Amino acid sequence: MVDDTRWWRSAVIYQVYPRSFADGNGDGIGDLAGIRDRLPYLRDLGVDAIWFSPWYPSPMADAGYDVADHRDIDPVFGTLAEAVTLIDEAHSLGLRVIVDIVPNHCSIAHRWFQEALAAGPGSAARELFWFRDGRGNNGELPPNNWTSIFGGPAWTRVPDGQWYLHLFAPEQPDFNWGNPKVREEFEDILRFWFDRGVDGVRIDSAALCMKDPSLPDLDPDDALTPETAEPDQPRRPHPYTDRDENHEIYRAWRRIADSYDPPRALIGEIWLPDTERFVKYLRPDELHTAFNFDFLAAPWDATALHSTIDATLAAHAPVDAPATWVLSNHDVFRHVTRYGRADTSFTHDHEHRRRQTGAPSDFALGTRRARAAILLSLSLPGSAYIYQGEELGLGEVEDIPDDKRQDPLFFRTNGANPGRDGCRVPLPWSGDAPPFGFSPPGATAPPWLPQPLSWRSLTVEAEKGDPDSMLELYREALRIRHDEPALGDGTMTWLDAPADVLAFYRDPGFACVLNMSSVDIPLPAHETILLASNPLVDGRLPPDTAVWLRVDTPTPAWPR
Repeated sequence: MVDDTRWWRSAVIYQVYPRSFADGNGDGIGDLAGIRDRLPYLRDLGVDAIWFSPWYPSPMADAGYDVADHRDIDPVFGTLAEAVTLIDEAHSLGLRVIVDIVPNHCSIAHRWFQEALAAGPGSAARELFWFRDGRGNNGELPPNNWTSIFGGPAWTRVPDGQWYLHLFAPEQPDFNWGNPKVREEFEDILRFWFDRGVDGVRIDSAALCMKDPSLPDLDPDDALTPETAEPDQPRRPHPYTDRDENHEIYRAWRRIADSYDPPRALIGEIWLPDTERFVKYLRPDELHTAFNFDFLAAPWDATALHSTIDATLAAHAPVDAPATWVLSNHDVFRHVTRYGRADTSFTHDHEHRRRQTGAPSDFALGTRRARAAILLSLSLPGSAYIYQGEELGLGEVEDIPDDKRQDPLFFRTNGANPGRDGCRVPLPWSGDAPPFGFSPPGATAPPWLPQPLSWRSLTVEAEKGDPDSMLELYREALRIRHDEPALGDGTMTWLDAPADVLAFYRDPGFACVLNMSSVDIPLPAHETILLASNPLVDGRLPPDTAVWLRVDTPTPAWPR
């Protein structure tokens, strides 16, 4: 493994959702045995690191993001010893490992929360969470007006009459980060995983930890989410989102990460509409990188993407942090489906999800745009993320029967929000019918979410070796990215280009051109074509197609 202490600035990171990657024991749920067996696949794909969504003991009220113990592995996935072996095996193949840390909340099954319930009001155990008396004549009303991100109230009452705060599901009580014991606990959790070889951590809901201790009602004018805030809206301190006190947490974490040799990486999940507030988390003594959700959410539109890229790079420059480029993850509609719709944007707004679910989507068009999008994202300055299955061109599975759905978003909104199950369906590896090699031969349990029959043409087996497949496009793009000194961390320069065309130069000698217009366009002057997302037509670049070029000048001329 290359000893590069700045690997995270250029890395291509592959997200593994353990329940849905590969099933090694035949119970229909992905596990560590399945992942270990497929590590060579990830090496051959050409990624640099693997990010594992939570694999900890959990009742699975939110697919593992309700963590009962951050220092162990859920038996459905395997054992702690097996996880350590997996980390070692990944390292032997040149793959770094990132694990998910969930600091905002835990599971109701967590030992601390069970102790708090037993201890009763006024106890030290309850001070680790947000237990409060209710309002109303008999405490029958929640302590304030906060609502859950998953829908419904953010408070649940316990038998002794008090209420506890949960910004997500009731099974996910929020920690009180004003308590020093909580801080000490998570600093020890970091050391636990770093000591076992983990190269970095991804921090779930990183901007939510600290709350206003007075727990005031939420003013309707306050920004709750990127979807409800105007970027230039005057900011008042939000009672639970992006409070200044969060930064003390991550400065302490950075000191721990930097104490290791080589230093470990800290990666934040931070949804904020204000880019100035966002980059504060990326100052040199805090997190190394954070997810770029603006790019993920941007519509398939040249002006919108150009603006998003510019804003992203401009925001990161003052703190010398690398940008990240993400097309899909375990919380959003798969981008093949999204790019095939009339509305190609994405938001977490419940109404937007409801509207988009089942909306007509042209799979061929979405696939064509997805092929172009990966060339764009892999050639921009910084690091890039791949969500499992996007390298196969998988679309969102939207016809999951209601009785098979498991996402709390679906149940908390009474089905108004279809939830995230559609992007979490187990991967197809081989064969012509479910489970498509996800489970071993002879397995009797079906995959935990049903796979569509249409995936028979999108298995790894079907795509491997096919030069026209999405899988081989990803493999070749990642090979070139590793070989090209211009790609990864660094700078870029926009080129003068025809209308609705994105084109930029990376030094030395590389250009990317993405045609988002409705007509074929000529290519600028170049030495050779390194890679195209779809075939050219008589030497011209068709719509919704990207191309990587070797050029001999930073300002290649366009034919007139």
